[in-house]
Amino acid sequence: MERKFDVPAGTVFPSFDGLAAVARVERQPAQSLDAVYFDTPGRDLAAHRITLRRRTGGPDAGWHLKLPAGPDARTEVHAPLDTSTEVADMPVPDELLDIVLAIVRDRPLAPVARIATTRNVVMLYGGDGSALAEFCDDEVSAWALGPADGEAGEEQRWHEWELELVDGEIDGGRDLLKRLGNRLLDAGAAPAGHGSKLAKVLDTAGSLPEMAEEPELSSDPVHRAVAEQVDELLVWDRAVRADTYDSVHQMRVTTRKIRSLLQASEDTFGLTDDSWVLDELRQLAGVLGVARDAEVLAERYEVALKALPDDLIRGPVYERLVAGAQRSYQAGLRRSLSAMRSPRYFRLLDTLDGLVAAQPPEAAPGEEPKPVSIDSAYRRVRKAAKNAAAATEDRDEALHRIRKGAKRLRYVAAATGEPKVSDRAKTIQTLLGDHQDSVVSRTHLAQQSLVAHAAGEDTFTYGLLYRLEDDLANRCRDQLDDALSALRTAFKKAH
Repeated sequence: MERKFDVPAGTVFPSFDGLAAVARVERQPAQSLDAVYFDTPGRDLAAHRITLRRRTGGPDAGWHLKLPAGPDARTEVHAPLDTSTEVADMPVPDELLDIVLAIVRDRPLAPVARIATTRNVVMLYGGDGSALAEFCDDEVSAWALGPADGEAGEEQRWHEWELELVDGEIDGGRDLLKRLGNRLLDAGAAPAGHGSKLAKVLDTAGSLPEMAEEPELSSDPVHRAVAEQVDELLVWDRAVRADTYDSVHQMRVTTRKIRSLLQASEDTFGLTDDSWVLDELRQLAGVLGVARDAEVLAERYEVALKALPDDLIRGPVYERLVAGAQRSYQAGLRRSLSAMRSPRYFRLLDTLDGLVAAQPPEAAPGEEPKPVSIDSAYRRVRKAAKNAAAATEDRDEALHRIRKGAKRLRYVAAATGEPKVSDRAKTIQTLLGDHQDSVVSRTHLAQQSLVAHAAGEDTFTYGLLYRLEDDLANRCRDQLDDALSALRTAFKKAH
């Protein structure tokens, strides 16, 4: 957590005396820092308030990637300098590039600015001797670099202060940051006009992209919902690359939300069911689904086996079911990451950006804008429910089609301001999601029991788990009629 301040000429050096939280103030030797900042020709990182730099000098020399993490906060990822390579020839480390690959895509990264800083550091310590905050007094010289030849532009010079909490998670951190910041304001400083040194350099040089400005919100609710979900997709993309828990699931859900919203609003986006972008979203969800299904199975079997008495667990069931599913998850994750590093994925993101950037068509003069209706999405659920009730074969697949229709209805109803319908559709989606997970699990159990039997192992536990899954599926089916009835009532009240 940090805050930056502009320092006009004549500002006095701040004092931190008298603050109850600060027991000791320690000045450190001056540092000479030199950093080169990287971005794409379109300044895509700057547009997302992300900075990537290669710094020499100071105690943290190396590559720094700074990502926004809320007000006054950021996430920093560091990578060391390659001492075997000349500084001028160092490529961006793969581990940092991968984090922002969904933003950079296959566009080249090149130096866009050089910033040299003479820094005087004051460390602030608490009564227990722990470091609380770092105050930096920076004299800055900076140059924007030409996009083609890297030639330095006119030198820019300024004076600024930074306050950074050593531990952004400490209790009362924001209050401490505010009280320390007040001392700087009292000394004559002012809140910085830019979020970073790089933003100041590029803005002064006229190099900040127009896309860095907040776009005007669309009046179309589905268009706004798609824009929000495309932003969410980039968030979960980063989480999947870090293998954060549940991130594959959330990215898959977001992909499906986007697809459902695009399908439900043909007038807004001009797409048909056979559009390339819809098919790509479907296939991306399918790739993510390999890892997600394995993740669900691993968690499902681990919980189920822990609930069984020891004498009912016979043979190496845990190794086959839990550990085996975990290995399948890792294989699925690698496949997902491979897809997420491909030009095909980058073109999908480009297309989604284009759909979001394009304003919905305006109504003809004298006509009211045509509102997005959930009627067709609701009729799809009703039709799927009737087909499932009449099905004598492939009933599981028929129930799965109800779930897919309920999912689309849920997202469209939420986007168009019908929360009751959305909630009832979510109930059906969740209910039949549990049912589908049971279908997948039973298929997997049957396969694994055959493998275990061929290896001469006791297969009793596989049969027991199969029966538990079958009981769950029956309970889900028993609750479906009531859930569909509740949806019908909510829809009629809303219309």
